[in-house]
Amino acid sequence: MQEVDENPLTALQDDVLDELGDGRIGDIAELLGTDEAGARQLVGTTVAALSGEAETVATPHDAPLTGVATLGGFATGGLMAGLLAEEARPVADAVARKTGLPQEAVSRVVEMVIPVELAVLTKRAAGK
Repeated sequence: MQEVDENPLTALQDDVLDELGDGRIGDIAELLGTDEAGARQLVGTTVAALSGEAETVATPHDAPLTGVATLGGFATGGLMAGLLAEEARPVADAVARKTGLPQEAVSRVVEMVIPVELAVLTKRAAGK
């Protein structure tokens, strides 16, 4: 069996960034008025906040994606999307406070990242 030394959060962030692709990372950078490195950093912070792995991003609620990969699938995708929509604003507020970026722009990025992170977690849960 092969050992994996990689930090699970870093691996999740990398998977989300890969899923977003260079085109959407460029779109995020443009939205934020930053370069691609800055956009990647914000996506990483957002992934950390959504998955509850960020010690430095204090969210007012529990992280909405904590343990979501163990739900046994997303047959209830509409329900999950609704729950995440409620949590997007507190996560965006926390990320905006941490980064100093405008909350409105961060909110748009969080709304872009949530479905991508869900897709990544779904693939992981399915073993793909």
